[in-house]
Amino acid sequence: MNQVRPATLGLLDLPVEILVCILSHLDGYELARARRVCHDIRHMIDSSSELLYPIDLKYFNSIPDPSPGPDRTVSSLCKSLRQSEFAWQKAEYFKSNPISIPHIPLDFMWSCGILAFKVQDENRLRFLQPQVTDPDHSNSISLREWECQLNSEFYLCGFSPTQNLLICLVRASTGSLSEPDEVHPEAGSAVVKTLDKEFIDVLTADRVPADILQIWNWKSKDVALCFKPAHGIMDFSFLTNEIILVANREELLLYSLADFPDALHLTAKFSLPVLRSPFEYETIRIKDSVPSHSRMHDHIININMKILGESFTCVTLYVERNTLLKLQSTYTRQYGKARDSSPSLPWSKWGPKYTRSFKRDSHDSCKYVISGLRAVSLYGTQIIEPDPRPLCIRDFNPHRVADFKAGNGIRWNQRLIEGKTWSSGANLFLEPVGCSLPYIETITEEKFLGLDLIVEGNKVMLRTFDFVGRLERPTQPGRPDFVVNEAVSQSIEILNFD
Repeated sequence: MNQVRPATLGLLDLPVEILVCILSHLDGYELARARRVCHDIRHMIDSSSELLYPIDLKYFNSIPDPSPGPDRTVSSLCKSLRQSEFAWQKAEYFKSNPISIPHIPLDFMWSCGILAFKVQDENRLRFLQPQVTDPDHSNSISLREWECQLNSEFYLCGFSPTQNLLICLVRASTGSLSEPDEVHPEAGSAVVKTLDKEFIDVLTADRVPADILQIWNWKSKDVALCFKPAHGIMDFSFLTNEIILVANREELLLYSLADFPDALHLTAKFSLPVLRSPFEYETIRIKDSVPSHSRMHDHIININMKILGESFTCVTLYVERNTLLKLQSTYTRQYGKARDSSPSLPWSKWGPKYTRSFKRDSHDSCKYVISGLRAVSLYGTQIIEPDPRPLCIRDFNPHRVADFKAGNGIRWNQRLIEGKTWSSGANLFLEPVGCSLPYIETITEEKFLGLDLIVEGNKVMLRTFDFVGRLERPTQPGRPDFVVNEAVSQSIEILNFD
């Protein structure tokens, strides 16, 4: 009697729909590796928008927003993502018509396309939001305006319209908070409140450099944590929902909130480059514009260092967020569990290998604006009589850099920057400054006369101005009259890279 042998069913014998369902459980990196298994699987992945989209999200370091639904399919989201990335690479954009805005003081902030500033000599916040008025014509915009009244003198330190939150600080009264274990009496009374209310309470606290850092659940006075580090705090930023980066005049420190509110754990310390005498760090600021809901992806941390000597010099330091998180393990292997008395990881062990440094003009606010792994600036140096400048786009995405080196992708009007680009650091520092993080640089043909810029998503918002010449008489006799350019009007322009 003949025996019937069971048929052997291979993976590729399964229906395509089942194979796509199986592969859809892989993340972007796993799908990219699966493409190398064989020609058939590669063809299957490349033919499926549902499988290509996660790969593109990882490749371009993007966040899936909005989620697929009836109005936006995975195919349309994948196409939109690629179109916007190619627009950045080619420096192609749609420009809105300029819209006039009132005079903006120096103390202002951008967030989620909204400009916030304090009304002069009043305890009021004013908000301006450029909006597209006609979806079919992206160059047509209007300006939405509203205000909030506050109950005391304040300093605006942050706001997030996507989370409907506002954070303000004002100077504390003498003796209001002296020890780390003392929770501020107003910590539970709306340090953070919604933007759309007519009246907002504010937190009373010392401005930086601070001796004490308080962290609390703003809805409850009973859930709070205070600590007093060895050195004054110049600035801090959340790298993740549980990791805080703190800067002082000597080092960067990482703290874990995993056991909040019971404890705050120091996890790593990193030295800053040592300065030559008589230079010293005057201020250090951490610029991290990534909102909390998008902290799951890598991005550039911008550390601005103002150095005091015979004159002021400003240096900007770039480091990837994920690099700092990974260096926690390096620190633990070398020094064990971090404590206040533990040494810092020397700059020579991490700085030159993982950072890139730029010298910057302290008066130029159109420099080194970060969005993810991309930095946008107005090219050149801001001078007393500003000239129009082109837009400079620097892409630090390592996948893009690797493809560019291999000769793939768009190369028009782009160049690869590697190695040392700033030689004057030797005059300030005893140690070599960072020259890692290669990037692709693209410069636009069009030039802009800008006071300030912000990058959010695929939009660049420029605060521009118009000049009028005014004749001035010299203070010294015998010298000729001269013309001074004076800014007479301000506008907002939006460059859309969608």
